[in-house]
Amino acid sequence: MFYRPAEGHGLPHSPFSAIVSPRPIGWISTRAATGDNLAPYSFFNAVGYTPPQVMFAGDHRDSMANAEESGVFAVNIVAEAALEAMNATSARFPRGTDEFVAAGIAKAECIAIDCPRVADAPATLECRVVKLVDLIGPEKLILGEVVGIHIRDDCLVDGRLDYARYNPAARLGYHDYTFVREVRALRRPRDPVGE
Repeated sequence: MFYRPAEGHGLPHSPFSAIVSPRPIGWISTRAATGDNLAPYSFFNAVGYTPPQVMFAGDHRDSMANAEESGVFAVNIVAEAALEAMNATSARFPRGTDEFVAAGIAKAECIAIDCPRVADAPATLECRVVKLVDLIGPEKLILGEVVGIHIRDDCLVDGRLDYARYNPAARLGYHDYTFVREVRALRRPRDPVGE
């Protein structure tokens, strides 16, 4: 099968997000004049090491508007145990609704920025907005510099983040999710001598 996205795929559901999978989920928390907000974004990823940088993209709704207004946001990593709570925060609540309260999620304060975070997330990235980018169509992308990192103590084993302690959730296509349960280490080959 081949199709041009502009001409349609002819399938019952778009296969695009199923093809680009699995995708990490950025559970974005923000604070603005309208209050605190929490929403999941599966168009999320790390984009740089030095300094560490992340991005999330989607409709310009509460999370993006709040991040744009305040200049900060936090990315909470979603554990398998939090999947239902994360999904509850994806509902389209009226602007100003605190999804932490609506979904019964424990809230904590960030340290380096004025922003809430998911209290029991396995890890949270505190971010300052670097740039808001208009994408083609109605969606936007926010780039952020990571200025603080929380790691839950029980998720560290011998100085390393242990995925098995929380089984990170990832988005597939359609309404499907998966969880990291199996990890395989693979070192990069050494650079050839003389090149």
